[in-house]
Amino acid sequence: MNELVKKRILITGANGMLGQRAIDFYKGIENVQVLATSVEENPVFSGVDYISCDLAKREKIKKVVSYFCPDFIINTAAFTNVDLCETERETAWKINVKGVEYLAEAARIIDAHLIHISSDYIFDGAEGPYPENAKPNPIGYYGRTKLASENALKISGTINTILRTNVLYGIADSRPDFVRWVIKSVREGKQINIVTDQVNNPTFIDDLVQAINQVIEFRKQGIYNIGGREFLSRFEFTRIIADFFTLDKKLIKPILTEELNQPAKRPLKSGLLTLKAETELGYKPHTIGEALALMKRELKL
Repeated sequence: MNELVKKRILITGANGMLGQRAIDFYKGIENVQVLATSVEENPVFSGVDYISCDLAKREKIKKVVSYFCPDFIINTAAFTNVDLCETERETAWKINVKGVEYLAEAARIIDAHLIHISSDYIFDGAEGPYPENAKPNPIGYYGRTKLASENALKISGTINTILRTNVLYGIADSRPDFVRWVIKSVREGKQINIVTDQVNNPTFIDDLVQAINQVIEFRKQGIYNIGGREFLSRFEFTRIIADFFTLDKKLIKPILTEELNQPAKRPLKSGLLTLKAETELGYKPHTIGEALALMKRELKL
């Protein structure tokens, strides 16, 4: 591809954590024109064009896509509250499934490449970590919507790439991530209950943005797992955060997932194997220590 040709990239869910970091990355690149969309009337960022767009509204999506005519659509929008998905099923389905169908439909008309973010919640967490070809078996409604969105893309006829990820952490303005929640809570002297029986490989948001960019640069299609280097429990992850930021570990209480009595079941032994992304995309995730150092420097934590 001639690098002098300007790429047009539409980013949905732009007010979310991943959307913001993708915008931060692309707005500094000379040959990229970005249009950001989110359901809110106003953006939480500046520096790129913005249009309010509800993914549940088919005609609105078609209008935005046909107006901007992107080469690539990065879909970071999702209804991600796992527990609320159990009770607000109609809303979850409209955003996580129908919204993807509408985006794919609009993308197919103009031959745009749709990059969609999926989740390890499509698996049951019985035998993780999972390769891309593992058999999905979601145990909650959120996971069912994410699997349905993948299946909708596969039959859409749209050029597409699915990036599965898990436990995102990193910097964004919209809300604190897990790392900043731990830091703030413990520094305020609050006890936090952290599960010992959920195992993942937490994903640094900036690594996921780099993976998205590699998909665009290499025009890769198909499914890729994107995650961190270390597989560990949420409790172990929290203790690493505490050690790095010199927090009082006595305030971090180990518990089991079942003690939380959450509406939605969680995959316990999960995580995503990233060998395919490392081989085909040149994916090189940071270690947790490296990622925390970058966050500390940028946020002055």
